Amino acid sequence: MASNKSFITAFLLALTFSSISMSLAARHLMQTTAPTLPTLPPLPSIPALPQGNVPPLPTIPSIPTTLPPLPTNIPNIPTIPQLNVPPLPSIPTFTIPTTMPSIPFLSPQSTIGHHIARRLVEIGVKDVFTVPGDFNLGLLDYLVAEADINLIGCCNELNAGYAADGYARCKGVSACVVTFNVGGLSILNAIAGAYSEDLPVICIVGAPNSNDNGSQRIIHHSIGIPDFSQELRCFQPVTCHQAVVKNLDDALELIDTAIASALRESKPVYISIATNLVAIPHHSFIDDPLPFYLTPKLTDQNCLEIAVEATSEFLKKAVKPVMVGGPKLRMAKASNAFMTMVDASGYPFAVLASAKGMVAEHHPNFIGTYWGQISTPFCAEILHSADAYLFAGPVFNDVITLGFSLPFKKEKAIVVLPNRVMIPNGPTIGCVSMKSFFEALTTRLKRNTTAFDNYKRLHVRNGLLIHPNQKEYLRINVLFLHIQKMLSRDTAVIAETGDTWFTCQKLKLPQGCGYECQMQYGSIGWSVGATIGYAQAAPHKRVIACVGDGSFQMTAQEVSTMLRCGQNCIIFLINNGGYSTEIQIHDGPYNVIKNWDYAGLVEKIDNGEGKCWTTKVHCEEELTEAIKMAMERKKSCLCFIEVIVEKGDTSKELIVLGSRLAAFSGRPPKDN
Repeated sequence: MASNKSFITAFLLALTFSSISMSLAARHLMQTTAPTLPTLPPLPSIPALPQGNVPPLPTIPSIPTTLPPLPTNIPNIPTIPQLNVPPLPSIPTFTIPTTMPSIPFLSPQSTIGHHIARRLVEIGVKDVFTVPGDFNLGLLDYLVAEADINLIGCCNELNAGYAADGYARCKGVSACVVTFNVGGLSILNAIAGAYSEDLPVICIVGAPNSNDNGSQRIIHHSIGIPDFSQELRCFQPVTCHQAVVKNLDDALELIDTAIASALRESKPVYISIATNLVAIPHHSFIDDPLPFYLTPKLTDQNCLEIAVEATSEFLKKAVKPVMVGGPKLRMAKASNAFMTMVDASGYPFAVLASAKGMVAEHHPNFIGTYWGQISTPFCAEILHSADAYLFAGPVFNDVITLGFSLPFKKEKAIVVLPNRVMIPNGPTIGCVSMKSFFEALTTRLKRNTTAFDNYKRLHVRNGLLIHPNQKEYLRINVLFLHIQKMLSRDTAVIAETGDTWFTCQKLKLPQGCGYECQMQYGSIGWSVGATIGYAQAAPHKRVIACVGDGSFQMTAQEVSTMLRCGQNCIIFLINNGGYSTEIQIHDGPYNVIKNWDYAGLVEKIDNGEGKCWTTKVHCEEELTEAIKMAMERKKSCLCFIEVIVEKGDTSKELIVLGSRLAAFSGRPPKDN
């Protein structure tokens, strides 16, 4: 009770204190002037809600508390077949590189040397012929390092050039590398021969250091003056393009332009490269070069139509037309188109001696080599009686025409050259490629077999040769009867300048059999080097070389290169005791040469390594045995057969040509 009283007393005191505080606050407010408040507008009246009949809420259906019974007739579920799912392949792991690749600019592949090697491989050159010299050694290192190039060192630069000549005849392009001046001027003779025969040979010369140009220094291998341009000036007439690389900025363009020119023009080119530039990296060689694109020699369609129309009308009027293939067929790459045209025409066709091997001699309409008085039997009679000729790519030089004595008339001859057509008694029509012309003319020719029918009536097969005693001295015509039997699609014949020109012309080439000679330039000794090049380009063929003793003395040492390369050529060395061709033109004591033991020389060059087989034959019996040995037991090695014939034993064709050339060359000077 006491506690309750205390609580009530405290409560009353607090209430009294609160009332007094409120009274004091009210008195203070009444003494303070209050601001006048604005009068508020009256509130709008709230409309009455309409009275409506609110529908009752729908009745919520009752939720069932029990599930319906399950059916008792449930069908059996079929068993799922087991599939043989192959396991998933393992996911390969990849290694993420942690370093950046090396910069190509710093690579030794970004150099002139590597670029040249790549370009040669690209155009199909797998063998490069060379003689090392101090200015080309750096470039040779790059060629050796290229896996797709076989570097072949030759005994001298002239023979290296001849080898490149032979290689280009088979492959379509070749390359050789020599050194400044002493090498370049030595190979020049071979390059001139390649130019005359329309062969794309890329001749690369290592030149002195680029800093020495214009320095007034006299450098070794020069001619003793500070001007190094003599070599370039010598090459200009016998090459279609010359490139002198003296700095890196334009090296790629100069090199590629030269190589493209060789391929486009089918002629040699000259590339001189300063020795100190070959191995220096340069940004222009970083990426792989673009493939060569050779601008085609386009034919003007209007000119083509005019040429074809004029030619077809001319030939249709003829009674006995004939066709003759010439050496420019190779340059124009038109041999196949020529043969297709022959098929369509029915005309007989022959070849000039300089084009032997460029047409299909197994074709039934082939009538032989046209060479004036020394033509294949019955060939000249058919051509001289013809009233219209079509010459495909001819070169009418003094040898082919026997001193310009061929009796056919120009007004009867249509002459087709690689880029133009010459109409008899009419215009010369240019901008017409030989191949396009033959393809178009084939569809317009009227078939005419009159001249070929005449040939079949005239032609009599060669009778059997009356053989001398098997042990008597051999005659050249007997030798070539045996060589004829050796020929097949797996062989090729290389005919040296001289009497072998004529004897080899009598060979009938089987389909696929190769044949090469140097009729235009006629450099004796050419065949030895050319045999090396051809054999390297055609390893599937057995190359048969026919060379005279005088020619062999020019280039005999290159047999050494044949042995180094492991070639299995067959060389027939015809030993008749001197320069038989010159004897027929103008005899004198200077045509006598020292006789060699040729078979013994080759055996000594082999030096006991067993890479060659040599023999001497004096009669037909020995020749037969030697050929059998070469074709059978010794078919895998070089075979050298020295054929001893009587001095002065030459073909009748050489005698005729010798007299004609002597008369032509001996003409007195004209009075001015």
